[in-house]
Amino acid sequence: MAEQARQKRERERKAQQQQQLQSEAAARDAEAADRTRRLEARVEELETLLRSSLRRDPRIRLASLRRSPDVPPLDLGRLAVPEPAPLWEAFAPAPPGWLQRKLGATQRYETELQQAEAAFARAQSDHQQRETQRQRQVVEARRSHQQKVAEVERMTFEYNSRVDAMEAGLRSGDRHAVSEYMDLVLQASPYPEGFPTERRTGYVPESSLLAVEWYLPLPEIIPEHKLYKHIKSRKVVEPALRPVLEARQIYQRVISQIALRTLREVFDADRGQLITTIVFNGLVRTVDPVTGQQIEPYLITMRATREQFAALVLDEPKFKPVECVRRHFYADVSAHPDELVPVEPVMPFSMADPRIVDPVDIISDIDKRPNLLDLHPKEFESFIQNLFAKMGFDTKLYQASGDGGVDCVAYDPRPIASGKFIVQAKLYTKTVEPTHVRDLYGTVQHEGATKGIMITTSGYGPDSYKFANGKPLELIDGAGLLALCHKHDIPARILNRGKKKKR
Repeated sequence: MAEQARQKRERERKAQQQQQLQSEAAARDAEAADRTRRLEARVEELETLLRSSLRRDPRIRLASLRRSPDVPPLDLGRLAVPEPAPLWEAFAPAPPGWLQRKLGATQRYETELQQAEAAFARAQSDHQQRETQRQRQVVEARRSHQQKVAEVERMTFEYNSRVDAMEAGLRSGDRHAVSEYMDLVLQASPYPEGFPTERRTGYVPESSLLAVEWYLPLPEIIPEHKLYKHIKSRKVVEPALRPVLEARQIYQRVISQIALRTLREVFDADRGQLITTIVFNGLVRTVDPVTGQQIEPYLITMRATREQFAALVLDEPKFKPVECVRRHFYADVSAHPDELVPVEPVMPFSMADPRIVDPVDIISDIDKRPNLLDLHPKEFESFIQNLFAKMGFDTKLYQASGDGGVDCVAYDPRPIASGKFIVQAKLYTKTVEPTHVRDLYGTVQHEGATKGIMITTSGYGPDSYKFANGKPLELIDGAGLLALCHKHDIPARILNRGKKKKR
């Protein structure tokens, strides 16, 4: 009987142990599945950066930016209520009764009365001093509050004036106003956790171009692990690494989506259609593992016109962002972004940075920098030759006749990056026609040059940029020219006095 009971207890123990093992295994299965789902959700969030943003209106109503003065009402606290004046009743001694007077208390009462009167007088004096001090503090508090109100009203007025100036500048196509507005548009665009928020824009009215410099998330934004597995033999949950190629391709799709999303938001927010071309440069801020120095390599660069962008169907399920930016916009996307292999931006942001470039000179009467539009065409060609020489190129200036569309040839003397560059200088006040850009490309091919560079004091239209995409052509407008001059300490300005220039 005892043996049967023991065997029963043993069976129950083993059953409980088996049940516990199954429960623990099921918990590890659930943990692996849950952690895998979280990984997949993060990847899905990254893979849908573009599609998930399409319903959002990127426009910012400037009226919503206006502020009203916000100053809390004056709170005097304890100073608001005067301290009650001292009452004689609190000091007056009780007069002696008939029996006390018979016993000689009158004289003692007179002494106490005199002492009470003196104490009452001191209390009144102290109260008066405190009341005077309180009133001074009330006056000071009111004065300080009024100063705060005036300061807040001043700051609010200045802020609203800037908003009004931005609104007026948007109507007129002002460089700074459009840049500032587009900064606001892109800053307001919501991105997932872990994405940098640093981005800046520069508007070039001469070319109706907006340059965007965008700090991208590092490749580490892609989850390192692909899934989690329950290793039953060891009773543990372990991650499985994501293949390097897969992580690289996901990251390329992420940065391509950021570029396309930026194009969509800028073009949609620009209801005045001031912008016909966008240059997008995406870079990362990181540390070079070889030198330990901070570096900022560009991992994607592209240029797109409004007409090109309008042809896209971004919500098409089969839409492929990397193929789109590479084939449709001729974007340069780093082949190995995980190794921080950089690309060369199609246009440096400095050539559009409104903090550097301001061709419209508002202090022309006292500005002594030479106005490039006052030069003769040959003088302008010599100026461009000197600029390239200062940039470190070996240059040769061509004669006016028989130059075959060449104003200057610049040779890069560096052993590895050496090359022959055909340079054309256009001293214009009007937009350069696309035919000139096509002619430059023909000259580059005829001369067997590495690249063709056209520099003008005016700007280019979207057709010129569209033609230049994917070709060894660099178009530098007036803003870019001034930026180069600024970088190399060459004094120059571009001030259109109403004279038409064309060459």
